[in-house]
Amino acid sequence: MEPNIHEFADGTVLAEKLADQVAHRLAAALEAKGAASLVVSGGSTPKTFFRALSGRDIDWTKVTVTLVDERFVPMDHPRSNHLLVRENLLQDKAAAARFIPLYHDCPSVEEAARKATEATAAIAPPFDVVILGMGGDGHTASFFPHGNNLAEALEAAGPRRVLSMKAQDADEPRLTFSFSSLTDAGLLVLHIEGQEKKDVLARAQEGTDENEMPIRAVLHRASSPVDIYWAP
Repeated sequence: MEPNIHEFADGTVLAEKLADQVAHRLAAALEAKGAASLVVSGGSTPKTFFRALSGRDIDWTKVTVTLVDERFVPMDHPRSNHLLVRENLLQDKAAAARFIPLYHDCPSVEEAARKATEATAAIAPPFDVVILGMGGDGHTASFFPHGNNLAEALEAAGPRRVLSMKAQDADEPRLTFSFSSLTDAGLLVLHIEGQEKKDVLARAQEGTDENEMPIRAVLHRASSPVDIYWAP
């Protein structure tokens, strides 16, 4: 399936439109099932979107929020995605949401991944909304080029779980949901901003080597259509 591309004049407009769409999808899930799930990415790109979404008027008490991936660092560490989400998304009305972290204080990232898998198993599949980002090297989630568990993480029929990931460009060890956990979401979004990221996306769409640019797995093999939200 070809991705659906939504382009906006700037990041502020994008954030508002994406917040509207996500809130709409969460509200629909709440009406249909009485519960909803939202899985988000870290980095600097989603901050404005998080702040816009946090004020949307839905029943956040029945929404479970978790992370696409996380660095193996304490929750108060400046590079923690948990900290980013706590300070930008879990505010205002969204402060009432239930949050399930991926990080656990364990002797190893592998043990933390097992605990995160157990904790997040309570979220009924598939996820209602998944928001992915993309790095300049073509990684998404913590699917890093040539990561030690990349092949396992990208298995289409692999189990729904959290894996550990170590890679040269990842700085810290990572925790990441598997491809199979993320790519059947009711709403699957790739949120990118800037011309550089648009150029990276173009290169990814032109090739097929997932080890080189793991975002290709999502673009070419996701079972849900991918909605790309981009602004300069």
